[in-house]
This record gives sequence, structure tokens and C-alpha cells, in this order.
Amino acid sequence: MPHESAARSPAQQPLTYTSAAGRWTLLATVLGSALAGIDATVVNVALPAIGADLDADFTALQWTVSAYALTLASFILLGGTLGDRFGRRRVFLIGVGWFAVASGLCGLAVNAEMLIGARALQGVGAALLTPGSLSILQSSFRSKDRARAIGAWSGLGGVATAIGPLLGGWVVDVASWRWVFLINLPLAAVVALVALRHVPESHDPGADGSRADWSGGVLGALALAGLTFALIESDAGAASVLPALAVALLGAVLFWWRERRAPYPVLPLGVFAAGQFSATNAVTFFVYGGFGALFFLLVVHLQVVAGFGPVAAGSALLPVTVIMLLLSSRSGALAARIGPRLQMSVGPLVSASGILLLARIGADASYVLDVLPGVALFGLGLAIMVAPLTSAALAAAPPEHAGMASGVNNAVARTGGLLAVAGIPLLAGIGVDTYDSPAFADGYRQALWLSAAILAGAGTLAALVVRNDLLLDEGEDDGDDVGDDDGEQGQRLAEGRAETSQLPHCAVGAPPLMGACDHEGKPCRR
Repeated sequence: MPHESAARSPAQQPLTYTSAAGRWTLLATVLGSALAGIDATVVNVALPAIGADLDADFTALQWTVSAYALTLASFILLGGTLGDRFGRRRVFLIGVGWFAVASGLCGLAVNAEMLIGARALQGVGAALLTPGSLSILQSSFRSKDRARAIGAWSGLGGVATAIGPLLGGWVVDVASWRWVFLINLPLAAVVALVALRHVPESHDPGADGSRADWSGGVLGALALAGLTFALIESDAGAASVLPALAVALLGAVLFWWRERRAPYPVLPLGVFAAGQFSATNAVTFFVYGGFGALFFLLVVHLQVVAGFGPVAAGSALLPVTVIMLLLSSRSGALAARIGPRLQMSVGPLVSASGILLLARIGADASYVLDVLPGVALFGLGLAIMVAPLTSAALAAAPPEHAGMASGVNNAVARTGGLLAVAGIPLLAGIGVDTYDSPAFADGYRQALWLSAAILAGAGTLAALVVRNDLLLDEGEDDGDDVGDDDGEQGQRLAEGRAETSQLPHCAVGAPPLMGACDHEGKPCRR
């Protein structure tokens, strides 16, 4: 039996993109990921209002963004593997409920400290639902529709993320920043209803009975928290920064030690021995690092320096919505035909060019002349690269490990964005004393130059290390459809799968994800 069907119950058939069940499943996963995606951007446009209402300085505003990103990046690995073990739909629904409760606490916050704590809880909920949304698609759709489904998911998810700032600006203008969080409650209810009625359950049968690696998740969070604190609180001096760095180093060492010995680790370190899995995740880290500072600083800069209102600042990114909606699904399908390397190389360079244009925004800027060209170019780069990048990262893993693979890729992406928000303002000279002052414009410009350089490096890295045949299997059909287009080709595919099914599983030191060799030198069964 192919591994793809092993992730589903015997009674379930792979979903097709055009079927009603496929569309309902896509809707639930898009709306679920939109919960986390919108909150990652919608809060940014509300930051000036939050700062004024809660008397929060720039460091507190950084923590408002970073607390969410920190717990999301730290526990998204655990969320993916929990879905593999206990059911992807079940863990997805738990995440949706958790996220809704934490959103309510954010909306009721009476000071910056309570808001930051509630944002950290929100991140935990997002860590449960985010990998589930992607791994449900990876494990439920038949292989030849998978790239198209993931392309639609990334495109529509990108649309939701881009709409977030506009929605946030409108809510801040007509009501209060608190409704930026409270609006999540009815959306979460819709997601839960659709998922309960229409989304099929799937899991990794080989993980039944395995214990979750809670220690690994906590130690990973400890390492990231120490590093984030050291970056954000750098103005506090060595007395605070050095202990935080020591905590980060200790947490990282203990995390490495734990993951090498855990029977079912949250992050099997051996996966990074697979060249393409490491390559695609390295590109992911730098790509999302380049995005992170832009999404954090742009809407603040438009309000503080350029004089835009919350709605105008939020609507600045609407062209990204249109471009992603029109092109992302097609971009995913194109990558399945020609390979992902070209798009993963060109996309970051196009986005970097857009960021350089956005760095020119100053006081009394014109939206049409100063903002729109950069936003449009940035959005075009996103549409070119995001779907191929996501598909390539998942293609390095067999479908039954979709939760773990999507968890790793999401964790890498979130970690890149987290460290960018914490570190790039520091490198650009933005701090407590420069926020809401003319010096903020200079820091913003330097921050975007750094972001553009990071993206250019990501595109260059993709051109050098990403293999172009990575999505080859994504264009093949499932076993029951082999031979539909070409009898001879179908026979070769069937023979190849039969041969693969006779290969041994990898040894403990070489997980099946790696596609390397076992201890006897034989190819691993994929």
C-alpha cells in the first residue's frame, strides 16, 4: 500500500480539487490559517492605538508582536506532530478553540503586560491550528491535485493576511483596537463548524501510542525566548542581556541533547541531513526574515511618519491581496510543471526590489507615487515564490509525515520573522527613544535596506541549492489512476511504486523523511 493512503482510514478516498468535499476542506483550512495569519498582521496597524491607550513604549509594542510569534514558532513543531499522532482535524479544532479564548483575553487586556501574556497564549493556539491546516491538505488530497490545493491555500491565506491590516485599520477607526482581537470569536466558530462537518480525519498510524515530546517543545521555546529577550531588551544593558543569552544557549544545548535521545522527537535532527529539506528550509528562514520587519514597520511608519490614518495605512497592502489571489494558484501549478527553483530564485529578488521602493516613503508621501509601486512589486514577488516554496518544503517528506514537515517549515518561517522583528530594528537603530520621532524615519529606511538584502540573499541561495526535480512526484497521480494519460508511463510508475514498497524502512538514525540509506546501505522506503 502506498504511504499516501496510510495516512487515512481505509474507508476514505483521496479528495479531488473540484469535488464538494475538497472545496469544503480547502475552505476550512484557509479560514483556520487565516485566523493565525490575520492576527500576525492585523495587530501591526493597531500598534499606535495600543501604545496610546495602554501607555506602551516601542519595546512593549515589539513584545506585543513578538510574544505571539515566539510561542507560535516554539510550539508549531509540537502542534504538527500532535496532529500526526492524535488526528490532524482533532488537533486543528483544539487550536481553533484555544485561539478564540486567547483572543478574548487580548480584547479584555487592561495593561501592556496582560496583553503580551494573552498574545503568548494566542501563539500556542496558532501553533496547534497552523500546521494542521496545511497537513490536512497534504494528507487528504490526491497527489496530482495537491500542488493546486496548496497553491490555493497559500494564495487565499495570503489574501487574508493582506486584508488583515485594512480590517484592523477600519476596526480601530470605527470602534477600538480591542475589536481587532474580539472579531476572531465568530470567525473561529465558523471554522469549527465547517471542520466538524466536512473535514476528513487523518493521522500517522505509525505514531499511535507514542508519547509527545513536551520537553523538546519547552526547551525550544526557552532557547528562542532567551534570544528574543536579548535582542528586544538590548537597551537594558549587559546586566539583562547576558543572562538572557546564557538562557538561550543553555536551552539550545538541552534541546539538541533531548532531540537526539527522544524516542519520537518534536524535531528529528536527522531530517536536516537530507539536502533538499535543509535547503528549502534555509531559503524559508531568510525569506520570512526579510518579510518580518517590513510587515512590522510599514504600517507604523505610514501612520507615524507619512501621516496616514489607520484605514489608509491598512489598505496600503491591498494590491498584495489582488496579486496573490490572481497568481498564487497558477504559480503553484507552474512549479509542479517546471520545478520550483526558478520561482524560488526570482520571487525574493522581485520582492526585494519592492521593499527598496518602499524604503523611500517619507513625510507627506503620496500613496499612488510612493507606496503603490513598491507594494505591487512586493506582492508580485510573493505570488511568484510562496506556493513553490511551500510545496517544495513539503515534497521532501512523505505524506504520512506531513504534520511534522509542515511544522518544521512553519517553525522555520516564524522563527525567521520573529528574529527579524526583534533584531532588525536593533541593527537599524530603532529603539524606545526614536519611536514616534523624526529619527524613526531613518531607522525605518535602514531596516528596509537590511530586509531587501536578506531577501536577495534568499533568492541567490535558492538558485544555488534547490533541486529542480523536487516536485516531480507531485505531478503523478495516485495508484488507482496510474496509466490514465499514458499506458507505458503508468506502467513504469506502478512498477516503481511496487519496487519501493519492498524497500526497508530507515533505521532510527535515518528517519524515512531523509530518503537516504539505512545502516546496511540500502535505499530508504519513502
